[in-house]
Amino acid sequence: MQRRDVLKLLTSAAALSAIPLDLILAVQQAHAQASRGGGLRTLNSHQNATVTRITELIIPETDVPGARGAKVNEFIDLLLTEWFDEPDAKHFLMGLAQVDAESRKSFGANFIDCNPSQQTQRMKQMDDEAMEYARTQKLAGQSQTPPPPSNFFYALKKLTLVGYYTSEIGFEKELGKSIIPAGHDGCAPLQEARR
Repeated sequence: MQRRDVLKLLTSAAALSAIPLDLILAVQQAHAQASRGGGLRTLNSHQNATVTRITELIIPETDVPGARGAKVNEFIDLLLTEWFDEPDAKHFLMGLAQVDAESRKSFGANFIDCNPSQQTQRMKQMDDEAMEYARTQKLAGQSQTPPPPSNFFYALKKLTLVGYYTSEIGFEKELGKSIIPAGHDGCAPLQEARR
C-alpha cells in the first residue's frame, strides 16, 4: 500500500472497524519505526508536549494505558516527518500554533501551561469546531459546493484514534484483538475448511 493511500484512508471519515487489515499492518509498521526512530524529528519539545497532552485528553489512561502510553505523539511525529507532504505538515504545525494562540487569548497562557479545567474548556471549543467542520464537509459532499478547508483538531483527533487503536496497547490490550490469527489450517481439505 502506498503512503499516499494510507494517508487518504487515515483521514477519511470511515470508522476504525472498517480499516482494512493491510492498512492496520502498515500503520503498525509505522509504530515500530517510530519506536526505534530515536527521538522526534518534526515536532519540537513544546509542540510534542502539546500533542502529547491533547492526545491524552482524547484517550486518557484508565485500567489500560492511554495515548501517552501508546506513544501516539511519536506516531504523529513520524507521520509528519515521513508521510505528510510538506504543505500538510506545515498546516498541522500551524494548527498547533493556533491552539496556543487561542489559549493565550482566552487564558493568558499556552495550552500546555493552562490548568486542566481550562484545557478541557479549550478542547470542548476545538471539538465543537471540528464537529461543525464534519457537518459542513458532509453537506458539501451531498451538494456541488466545495468542501471546507481542513480542520486541525478534526485531523488530530482522527490521527489520535488511528495511532492508538493500531498500537499494541490499543489494538491488543484495549480492543482485545490480535493481528495474527490463533491458528491456521493451510492444508486442510476443502470439506474440513467449510466446517
